[in-house]
Order: sequence, then C-alpha cells, then structure tokens
Amino acid sequence: AWLLLKKLASTKQKIHHLLNDNKGVINFIHVLIILNIAALVLESYDEIEQQFGSFFYGFELFSIIMFSIEYIGRIYSADLNGGSRREFISSFYGIIDLLAIIPFFLPFLFTLDFRILRTLRLFRFIRIFKLGRFNNSFKTIRQVFVSIKSELLMTLFLAFVLILVSSTMMYYVESEVQPEKFKSIPHAFWWAITTLTTVGYGDVYPITPLGKVLSSFIAVVGIGFVALPTGILSSAYIEQMKKRRLGECPHCGKELHHD
Repeated sequence: AWLLLKKLASTKQKIHHLLNDNKGVINFIHVLIILNIAALVLESYDEIEQQFGSFFYGFELFSIIMFSIEYIGRIYSADLNGGSRREFISSFYGIIDLLAIIPFFLPFLFTLDFRILRTLRLFRFIRIFKLGRFNNSFKTIRQVFVSIKSELLMTLFLAFVLILVSSTMMYYVESEVQPEKFKSIPHAFWWAITTLTTVGYGDVYPITPLGKVLSSFIAVVGIGFVALPTGILSSAYIEQMKKRRLGECPHCGKELHHD
C-alpha cells in the first residue's frame, strides 16, 4: 500500500509538472486553443462548413479529448498548487476549463433544439480565456479587475439607477405620442442605454419638445457615465504596470527579490 501511495504521489507530481512547467505541453495547449478559435471563425462560412464539416467535427472531438484530459489532470494535481480540488473546480480557471468542454457533451445528455445548439457552439469561444493561465497580459488584466471590483460594482449600480430613471422619465413623456416605441419602462431601456453610452442608433428617439430636452441632458450625462469606468480601469491598469516596473508583487505590494 505504501509503494502504491508513493507511486500515485509521483504520478501526481509528474502530471502537475507537465501541465504547469513543461514548455512543450504548454505550447501545445496554446496552439490548440488558437486553432479552436480559428476553426470557430472558419465554420461561420457556409461554404467552408459544407466542404470541411467532417474535418471540423474530428478536430473538435480531438480538442475535447485533450481539454478533458487536461481538466482531469488539473483536478487530480490541484492540491500541489496549495489548494484543494474543490477550490480549483470553483476557481476562475477551473470554471473556464469546465465551460470549454461541457457544451460538447450536453447534446448527448439532453434533447436540444437547433437554436440552443448554436448557442452552445458559441461557448467554444470561452476557450480563448484558457490562454490567460500562462499569459502575463491576461493575468495583469485579471488583477486590474480584481483590484477595482468594488468600484466597478458601484459604477454598475449607479449606471442601472441612471438607466432606470431615464427610462421612467422618457416613458411618461413619450408613451402617449409613441406608444409602439415607449410602450413600457423596460421598452424604454433600449433608448436609455444607447443614449447614455452615446451610441445613438437612431431607431428610437423622442419627438416631443420636453422629450428632446430630457434626451439632450441625458446624452450629456452619458459622456461622464462612459468616462467614469474608463478612468477607473485606466488608473488601476497604470498602477499595476508601475508595480511590475518597480519590482513589486502586484498581489501583495511587497518588493520582489531577483537572484
């Protein structure tokens, strides 16, 4: 039994090394992810899909096998990273790894219509986030969002309140003259979002004098609304880059020592 446990521990260490330190395996996974994204794009062309559909299916099957082996291996060796298997499964990259493979198996377990199948195929794009496990750029972006999580949540809450207030006001001003476009407050959400983000598609717009005045005011407020999260993100990103250049750990802020 002791020899068996020792052999299992050695196997676990080898799996952990292959998945986290072996450059050949890491590069193989990276190339496979990039090829999957390329295949997803090429499949959107009907003529290519009709001609190479069987090849794309075979490549998808091969990719699922490789990603499944990687996922199982990471679960098996998760405790060597200083955490438990449960912590890995519920972690960001654990969820990404699961979402990268689970849509392939759902049609075999449940009867799904064509629209749901097309939506599940879209989930294959999530595989691109698997690159972030070893890419410093992805890690920096993730650290930026983590560091300003509370500020972003507050900004999103304020944005929702602003959209709700704008939609409510415009509904009461415009619903009588444009009942088909402002038939309810939720219907006015589309107008509020396009106006506050300064996109302004022009498919829905006020025609009453009061509605135009309110729309102008809300559009001006929207300029600041768009700039607020952009400023927060820019400031946090610059701060993270400064820490890297000064040799500080972006997680704890302590000085890094290089041998």
